[in-house]
Amino acid sequence: MSESKPKKRAAPKGPRNHVAEWFGHRVYPVVADTPESLRDQQSKRCPFLSLATGQQHECIKPAQSLGVCTISTSNAGGRQDWLVCPFRVVEPNLLDDAARRLFGHNPSIDIMLVPAPILTVQEKAEQFRAAAMNGTPCMVYFQNKLGGEISLSATERSPEFSFDSTMVEVLADGAGNLTLGRYGIFEIQTMDFHGSYSHAVRDLSDALRLHKTKFSQAVRENPEWPGNKIEGPNIANVFKRTFYQMMFKFQIGAHEHSAGCIFAIPSAVWESWQRHLGKPDLVRKQDGTYRLVSPDHEEQTDPSSWIYVFQIDESETETPNKITLARVIGTDAPALSHYALDVAPAAALEEGGSADRILDTLRSRLAQYLPEFKPSPRPRAAPAEGSIPERVVTETLFDVSGSTDPTLPN
Repeated sequence: MSESKPKKRAAPKGPRNHVAEWFGHRVYPVVADTPESLRDQQSKRCPFLSLATGQQHECIKPAQSLGVCTISTSNAGGRQDWLVCPFRVVEPNLLDDAARRLFGHNPSIDIMLVPAPILTVQEKAEQFRAAAMNGTPCMVYFQNKLGGEISLSATERSPEFSFDSTMVEVLADGAGNLTLGRYGIFEIQTMDFHGSYSHAVRDLSDALRLHKTKFSQAVRENPEWPGNKIEGPNIANVFKRTFYQMMFKFQIGAHEHSAGCIFAIPSAVWESWQRHLGKPDLVRKQDGTYRLVSPDHEEQTDPSSWIYVFQIDESETETPNKITLARVIGTDAPALSHYALDVAPAAALEEGGSADRILDTLRSRLAQYLPEFKPSPRPRAAPAEGSIPERVVTETLFDVSGSTDPTLPN
């Protein structure tokens, strides 16, 4: 009797979700390996707040998520980065593009865009005043930890809202004084994740303490550390959480005192929105931007509402990694309403669509409690005309007693 071979156990699968950037630098799928990245991680420094203010700033997140900027997830469509800290996009090139688009300044001219706290430095404030008086387009922006968020007060018929980042023009009034012009809204879409980052943060912190100058090599050889118990994104919640406030703020951005509103979202978020918007077709313009418009509305030449879809580059040496704009989409609240509330539901209600299957699902569930709802067995198909019934065919195949073939037994 032969012995059965022991079954081979499948190798354990590695984590699918990882901390992608820690204290502003890549730890997955590549690992930043520069003196600057190591110094920031060892000192718990936020490179984005530090650059914006000109002063050293430690990460302000709580201990269980300390240093976590982005999360990388893997699925059938590939790997995606999700933003979990809004300060990650406090990046000069992205903010400069937003300010120029909102306030209509050509890329060829100089502008001055500063966070409010930098004006507490007398030298910086004097430079800003001089530039504004000389006609240079000057803007100040406010954000949490950078002068504080600007809020829209509640009324009896409307809710209170805070803006992630608010820019405002500072102009010379012609009489030797400064005055305010229009304001612009810059919203940043972060992602909610199930579970906690605490296990991955602990492993990365331990690796930094134990391996010191060889930290990047150790993390590269142990990718399970930044992936320790990182759960998946709450995709079902992200659009529902964002849709109302996006519509509301796009309308505020259309006010006469406003230059407009920009929503900045990672490519992963834009892709997760597609089903909620009925997977709309975008119209590409000659300048490389896109438009999302509803069929019954005239396309705006100069939209006040924009969606910035961005990606974060991957590099071990150029760090922090650069943010690049994948798509710049001009739209408005009516267009978003049309696609989310008309097109997507219509797709669900199409014949044979998901709505048609609701009764089938209910019938199947109810059959567990009331047997009469169990589906009836399907009747067997009648044999085609001229075919031999299965029973006859079987008997013919095995009844060989009268055969004259010498190869068959009698």
